[in-house]
Amino acid sequence: MRELVSTDPCTGTVVWRGPVSDAAAVDAAVARARAAQPVWETRPIEERIAILRAYAARVKARAEDVARIISRETGKPLWETRTEAASVAAKVEISITAQADRAGETLIDANGVTQAVRHRAHGVLAVLGPYNFPAHLPNGHIVPALLAGNSVVFKPSELAPATAQLTGELWREAGLPEGVLEIVQGDGETGKALASHPGTNGLLFTGSSTTGKLLARQFAETPGRILALEMGGNNPLLVWDLPADGIEAAVALIVQSGWLSAGQRCTCARRLIVQESLAGTLIPRIAETLDRLIVGAPFDEPQPFMGPVVDNRAADMVERRVADLLALGGQPIRPLLRRAPDLPFLTPALIDMTGIEGAPDEEIFGPVVQLYRETDFDAAVARANATRFGLSAAMLGGTRALFDRFRTQTRAGVVNWNRPTNGASSAQPFGGAGDSGNLRPSAYYAADYCAWPVAGMEAAAIEGTLGVGLKG
Repeated sequence: MRELVSTDPCTGTVVWRGPVSDAAAVDAAVARARAAQPVWETRPIEERIAILRAYAARVKARAEDVARIISRETGKPLWETRTEAASVAAKVEISITAQADRAGETLIDANGVTQAVRHRAHGVLAVLGPYNFPAHLPNGHIVPALLAGNSVVFKPSELAPATAQLTGELWREAGLPEGVLEIVQGDGETGKALASHPGTNGLLFTGSSTTGKLLARQFAETPGRILALEMGGNNPLLVWDLPADGIEAAVALIVQSGWLSAGQRCTCARRLIVQESLAGTLIPRIAETLDRLIVGAPFDEPQPFMGPVVDNRAADMVERRVADLLALGGQPIRPLLRRAPDLPFLTPALIDMTGIEGAPDEEIFGPVVQLYRETDFDAAVARANATRFGLSAAMLGGTRALFDRFRTQTRAGVVNWNRPTNGASSAQPFGGAGDSGNLRPSAYYAADYCAWPVAGMEAAAIEGTLGVGLKG
């Protein structure tokens, strides 16, 4: 039997090890979930809500354990993983509100006939989770799916199996019945077995655009199964008409947008588009701030701004992508440096690509931002839109009228003004267009894809006549 091993990216020490779920194990997990689902769906929603709230209470009680295991598996600073643990618990109440708002029961009396809209669970939903937020992002699918009455088979990232095991334990402690949430561990082969399993009624996916496109082609043959895709972005951050007293705040928001989580957020800014007249003041301040950022291990004191990327393979990929930019003529305002060849610690990089065309329209999932200087606002907006992705975009500075031009001309699921690109609220929908998603936004709108509406006309007595078209 193959073994899955999770290691600490900062030290290489083993965090978790266990057997890989092969095709037979996936079959068994789906079978258990299918057997448990009808009973779970028929339980009153108040009972399901009570179990979800018990789970939130368990997460709060074990918040430090949750945060520390995420840090050990991903290398993210402890301050950041503490916020992730808090988000996991907070998702429950947000989902309860969203379900009532978007997928509850509506009964309208119309002349003695009840016009009814109710929502049904799909059945068994597969969830494929990412490594960058190994607790929060899968939780964003799992909580609303369970609330709607589905059972779930969850395959976490092979880089964060211990986080999934811990959250699974917390669900069991909360009283979730056996079989309602199954966890299968493994790599891409396990994911393929689950995604293609005929016993599931849909798939909720967070990950790369490449994998998402493969899933979309696969699901084209089964239109009766739901597919919700959350994918990446080549996100633009536009800086225009900044007031003189707004430089420092803008620098903070730019750094947060581009380099938070070592650039491993799908909403991180990948392209910084700056008004030429601001560049002489703004760019040196950004560079100075990058020099001050602490890159370190999760439990270091003082706490680092960012940790490593998730593993050496990811670091190698980021280095190759930056080398491609430099080969095109990109100028490093701050180069990408690696502390040691056998560790995935990378410094924050800023590469000036002004005047260079042909840069790959790819998501560099690491601490790298490309800089473009523009003199014309329309050209800057065109630069922002020069991508096949459409997840997040933001503008710093300008008037409301100027932002409205940007907002209405930008195709993205999250468009912010004077906020970072990675500022998103769980109380709002979250998702993207183009290669960033299939227009099934998550967060508050997850209720929409976790249940399907059933409409009906209902009367207490049989009444009917044929008024026309009858022979005498």
